[in-house]
Amino acid sequence: MKQNWPKQIWIVRHGESAGNVARDAADLAGHARIEIGGRDVDVPLSALGQQQSDALAAWFSDLTLSEQPKVILASPYKRAVRTAETIAQHLSPSEGLSVSIDERLREKEFGVLDRLTRRGIEELHPDQAEFRRILGKFYHRPPAGESWCDVILRLRSMLDTISLHYADQRVLIVAHQVVVLCMRYIIENLSEEQILEIDREGDVVNCGVTEYVANAGKEVGGGLVLTRYNFVAPLIEAGAPVTAQKDANVAAR
Repeated sequence: MKQNWPKQIWIVRHGESAGNVARDAADLAGHARIEIGGRDVDVPLSALGQQQSDALAAWFSDLTLSEQPKVILASPYKRAVRTAETIAQHLSPSEGLSVSIDERLREKEFGVLDRLTRRGIEELHPDQAEFRRILGKFYHRPPAGESWCDVILRLRSMLDTISLHYADQRVLIVAHQVVVLCMRYIIENLSEEQILEIDREGDVVNCGVTEYVANAGKEVGGGLVLTRYNFVAPLIEAGAPVTAQKDANVAAR
C-alpha cells in the first residue's frame, strides 16, 4: 500500500521568546500593552529559549542517523527559525540539512488585538472581548486578524504539501502554540470541544515535542498515530528549565 504520509512527524513549539518574558512583565505591572519593541515576527529567543533549543537539538542528534529528521520546516518568525536552525546545526553534517521556511506555519494573526493584554483588550476593544465571549476562541476573528478556523485552513494546505512532497520521510516542524494545537485538530480529526479541552488542560511547552508515526495499515493511504504530546524529557535530561509561558498575544489567542 502506498504511504501518503511521512514515516514520522515531530511538531515543536519554539523555545521561550523575549515576547513570553515581556508578556509576563506587562501582566505583572497591570499594563494594557505588551512592549516587545518591534514586530512580533522579529521577536527573538530569550537566553533560556536558546538553552531549551540546545537541549532539544542534543536529543535529536543522539538519535541514530536513520531515526533523525530528514526535513525541517519552520514558521518564518525569528524565534521559530532560530529553534529550527539550532536543531539542524546539531544533526549529521553529512546530511547537509537546512531549514525550509513556510509562511503557513506562522503565528496566529491577532489584528487590532496585537500586543494587548487581557486588560488591554477589555479596556480598548470591549466589543471584541464580548464577541469572543459569545463566539468562543475557535470562531472569533478580530478585525485584521485570524480565528483558529483561519489557521486550520492554511494548515490543511500545509499538510497537503507535506503529504505530496515528503511521503515516507521524517519531518520536523517548528512553529507556535496555536499551530501545534490546530495540527492536532486536523491530523486526529478532533471536534472543536475536543481541541479546546486539550487547550484548557495546559499550554504547549516551549520546545515540547508532539510526535506522530505512520500506521500504513490503518486506512487507505496510511494514517498518523499520536505517540507523544508535550514531551519534555529532552529538556529535563539536559537540565534546561521547562516553561509553558504564554505567548505575548495570549489574551487574544
